[in-house]
Amino acid sequence: MPVPVPRQRETSATESGQAVLHTAAPPGSTGAGVTQATPQTTALTLLVIEDDPAGGLTVPEILDADGHRIRLRTARNLTEAERLLTPDVACILLDLSLPRAGSRVPSATATAAPAVPTGAPGTATATADPQLAVLHQVLRLAPRHAVLVLTDEDDAERAAEAVRVGAQDFLFRDELDGRLLSRAIRYAVERKRADIAQYKLAESKLRAQENARLERGLLPTPLLDGSDLRFAARYRPGRSRALLGGDFYDTVRTPDGTVHAMIGDVCGHGPDEAALGVELRIAWRALTLAGLCGDDLLATLQEVLEVERPCEEIFATLCTVDIAPDGRRAGLCLAGHPAPLISRPGRRARLLPYENSGPALGLLPRARWPRRQVELGGTWSLMLYTDGLIEGRIGEGRERLGQDGMVEMINRHLDLGLSGEGLLEASVTEARRLNGGELTDDVAVVLLSRSEG
Repeated sequence: MPVPVPRQRETSATESGQAVLHTAAPPGSTGAGVTQATPQTTALTLLVIEDDPAGGLTVPEILDADGHRIRLRTARNLTEAERLLTPDVACILLDLSLPRAGSRVPSATATAAPAVPTGAPGTATATADPQLAVLHQVLRLAPRHAVLVLTDEDDAERAAEAVRVGAQDFLFRDELDGRLLSRAIRYAVERKRADIAQYKLAESKLRAQENARLERGLLPTPLLDGSDLRFAARYRPGRSRALLGGDFYDTVRTPDGTVHAMIGDVCGHGPDEAALGVELRIAWRALTLAGLCGDDLLATLQEVLEVERPCEEIFATLCTVDIAPDGRRAGLCLAGHPAPLISRPGRRARLLPYENSGPALGLLPRARWPRRQVELGGTWSLMLYTDGLIEGRIGEGRERLGQDGMVEMINRHLDLGLSGEGLLEASVTEARRLNGGELTDDVAVVLLSRSEG
C-alpha cells in the first residue's frame, strides 16, 4: 500500500504569476505547519493538467537533481494549460481522465516554441480514444516538453498506448509519491531531450545527404561524344565539408565537331559564389551550344554576371578554349584568368601566351576580349586551372607556388610518365603538401589531351 504523502496546495496564478509548492511539515519537524519553497532562478516547474474541481489529485513534494523543490502549476483544462505553459515548465503531468469536452486547444499558442514537423518526437496522428485524443492535443500544444501521463492501475493498456503515442512515461495514480514522481520527471525530461536531439541529428543527416546530391548534380558532365580528345578533371572546394565552390568548369562538343572548354573563378568561395559559378557555367554551356564564341560569348556572360551577382564588387575570371575539329589548333580567350599550360612530346610544358587578354568579367562595362589563335600540333595536352592551384604557400614562408613553380611541378610529373587523371591527382596532392595542409582557396583543374595516329 502506498505511503501517505503530505497534501499540497498552490498559490493562485493570478496572485504570483506562478504556483510554488506548499507542503505540510513532515512528522517530527519543527516550525510552522506550512512552509513555502524559496523561488530559485534555476528552479523548474511541473504543469499538472487535471479537471478535479475539488483538487482531489494530491501531488507530493518533488525535488530536482540538486535538491531544489520543483514548482507546481495546475490547469483544469487545455485552454488554461496553454496560458500557464511558459518556458520554465520542465514537464507536463497529464491526468488521462481529463474529459475532452471543453479542452479544445486554441488556434494560437503562447509557448513561442518553433513548430516541430510531423514525425518529430512528440507528434502523432489522431485517435478515436477520447482520453488519448486529449494527449494528442497536449503534444501539439507543447511539442518540445516532456509529458507524463497519470492513470489508474487497471488502465495499464491505455497508459502503454499513451507512451506509443508520444508521452515519455506513465504513472499509476495509487503509486504516486514524491520520490517516484521526481525520478520520473528527470527521466522524462532527459528522454525528451534525447528524442529531440536524435530527431535533429537524423534530420541534419538527411539534409546533408540531400545537399550533397544536389551539389554533385551541379558539377558538369562533359559532352564529348564523337571526339577523340581525352578529358580529366579535379575539383576541390576551399570550404570545409562542401562539394561545390566558386570555381567552375565545363566542356562540350558542338555539332560542327569543335570542342569548347572553359574554366572560371568567382571571387570568394562561399555558398553565394558557388551558386553564381553554377549559373555562369550553365549560361556558358547554353550560349556555346547556341553558337556563340569568343568576345560575343564573354560579353553575354558579363551581362549574366551583372544581373545575378549579389553586389557590384563580385567579379569572375574566365578562360575559354575552342579546339578545331581536326584537333590541331584552338582559339583562346582570357578574361583576367591565368593562361593554360600546354605540353607536347619531346618538349617542356609551358604556358600559352597571356598577351592581349581582357579584364575579368564584371569589372569594366563594354569590355572586349580578343580571341588568340594557338597552334597545338598533333599530340598534346592542354591544362586549364584556377589560381587556387598556384596560390598555395611553399613551406613556412610567404612564398607562393606561382605559375613558374606549377610549370616545374608539372614537368617533374611528366618526366615520371604521369598523364591524365594521375597527372592531375599528383599535382593537386603536391600543391597541398607544399602548402603544409589543405589549400584554402577553391581548386579546379581540367586536362584535355589528344594523340595523333
